[in-house]
Amino acid sequence: MAVTVIGIDGGPLPEGATEVLNSAALVVGAPPHLREHAPEGARTVELGSFGPALNALSALTASETGVVLASGDPGYFGAVRALRDKGVRCSVMPALSSVQRLLARMGRSWEDTSVVSARIGGLHRALNVCRARSAVVVLTGGGIGPAQLASGLRGWRRTMIVGEDLGGEHERVTTVDPEEAAERSWFEPNIVCCLDDPDAVPDRNWHSGGEPTPPRRWALPEEEFSHREGTITSAEVRALALARLRPRPGALVWDVGAGSGSVAVECARMGAACVAVESDEAQVVRLVSNAAAHGVDVRVEEGAAPAVLRGLAKPDSVFVGIDDAEVLTACAHVGATRVVLVLSALDRIGASRDVLRNAGYHVEGVQLSANRMFTSDEQGPRLSAVEPVVLLSAELPTAENE
Repeated sequence: MAVTVIGIDGGPLPEGATEVLNSAALVVGAPPHLREHAPEGARTVELGSFGPALNALSALTASETGVVLASGDPGYFGAVRALRDKGVRCSVMPALSSVQRLLARMGRSWEDTSVVSARIGGLHRALNVCRARSAVVVLTGGGIGPAQLASGLRGWRRTMIVGEDLGGEHERVTTVDPEEAAERSWFEPNIVCCLDDPDAVPDRNWHSGGEPTPPRRWALPEEEFSHREGTITSAEVRALALARLRPRPGALVWDVGAGSGSVAVECARMGAACVAVESDEAQVVRLVSNAAAHGVDVRVEEGAAPAVLRGLAKPDSVFVGIDDAEVLTACAHVGATRVVLVLSALDRIGASRDVLRNAGYHVEGVQLSANRMFTSDEQGPRLSAVEPVVLLSAELPTAENE
């Protein structure tokens, strides 16, 4: 049995594809592809659910050949992975992918661009990559299109470039803001590029999709942030908080009572989308400055929690940076998988734990104290104590595999 996967992009078939098709015992593909390219009299299977097509390909004899017709580059979020997963080895004749076509129409290099599949990963994760990264292409489908993406990007400084029917007779490329895109109907198939600055020239990159995550350093020293003395989460506490929050591409983190934003900035550096909530105007200025200094995009919501939390997108994790019972209660009921809280007042530990437990979380706690080494010219290396705190970390029981 020999199986060849042929990419279809609206133009001429790849070199040699016609000969392969004419010798095929079975041709698998979407109905439009079969109508246009399957030889007359060939046995065909429509590519709807992939199960029947895989079964038909697997049933071919050793002397028979099969062809799968698939859009664009079938090895890029396409049919090749599903075939290999079922033990069907194949050769591939790729065409231009929709990602290549869209970025070419835009006249933009794309080695810095993240590419995500909303059909596979879902709307929530695709949106959070768009919120976190400066350049993202979203492969739409499965009921998730430009309008759904745009609705979730309202309030974020983003420009959307929508490619409709690329390579087809209804091809159109439209540049639009999320507010307008959310109200429009879009021709299918389509693909979306989401940019924070459509006029920016991307930096020269060595790694496709931008710098890999996690960053080379985290739990950065306090002096790497502009902050008001005594109002920044210490590096040692931040290290454990990051481990509990699990920031990563596709996740959304709230930093409530963000202060200078050290936690939000660190989470953003690890690829998460971040919303920093802060009511102090001077701290907001520091927060914006810190995000810019570290090259990350943190959405800042200026105002007092819990009122300002209403209407924000549902987070995966929440860091509560202020000791306020009402704020903690609100954060415990937004549906986040994880909530992390740092306390210095011992009499608040039990009450805070109970709030989280009553919201359905499994709660753990640890007291953290650190002694930093410093060097005295007169006495040599010495230790200086950092103020001890208690870190409570709460996780929903259903979060084991998230």
